[in-house]
Amino acid sequence: QVQLVESGGGLVQAGGSLRLSCAASGRTFSSYAMGWFRQAPGKERDFVAAISWTGSTTYYADSVKGRFTISRNNARNTVYLQMNSLKPEDTAVYYCAVGYGIGTTTGLRTRETYDYWGQGTQVTVSS
Repeated sequence: QVQLVESGGGLVQAGGSLRLSCAASGRTFSSYAMGWFRQAPGKERDFVAAISWTGSTTYYADSVKGRFTISRNNARNTVYLQMNSLKPEDTAVYYCAVGYGIGTTTGLRTRETYDYWGQGTQVTVSS
């Protein structure tokens, strides 16, 4: 089992920044991708960003490209999401996830391919 704990959410004004963290613990063996998804009230849980095990490859949803940056520190089993130029439409619960053996871009963008999920952290952007 892998446990994931997100932190860093909160309330921020439009144009502001937040940095989310997600720490993994438990059976965190190597070669797993990590991703961030978000879910607004009444909507599906959507892909935000993902990063490969080595950190050399990153993927972003079009809606956050150029504003959000995903990174990871494997020594700490932690993934980060730096969110800049936040907009009210970024308001959602943000979830991190761990996925083993995901070998395609499509897989990294698909929530069903991830194996473990955190409990989520609320991000609210006021206008």
